[in-house]
Amino acid sequence: MIVKAKFKQLSDRDHDRIIGMAWEDRTPFSAIEIQFGFTESEVIQLMRLTLKPKSFRLWRKRVHSGVSKKHLMKRSEEINRFRCSRQKHITLNKISKR
Repeated sequence: MIVKAKFKQLSDRDHDRIIGMAWEDRTPFSAIEIQFGFTESEVIQLMRLTLKPKSFRLWRKRVHSGVSKKHLMKRSEEINRFRCSRQKHITLNKISKR
């Protein structure tokens, strides 16, 4: 499985960041793809491998609900960024120091 090979190459910090971004309602799948190279289907597979079955089902239900804006087509045209304007700048795959 391709995702398992990509998963093994991730550091723990990157793995945690992808999981966190996947749980965030406002972070679209395209932002994860730009920063880490994981497509939507690969993120879904990664979440399936990482989460407990009940947690995975809850996450999928939330992604498909009207609350989540994970898909760019569901987002308002007014939202044209991946992050909050008050959030610290993130460059490439590196997270700025806190």
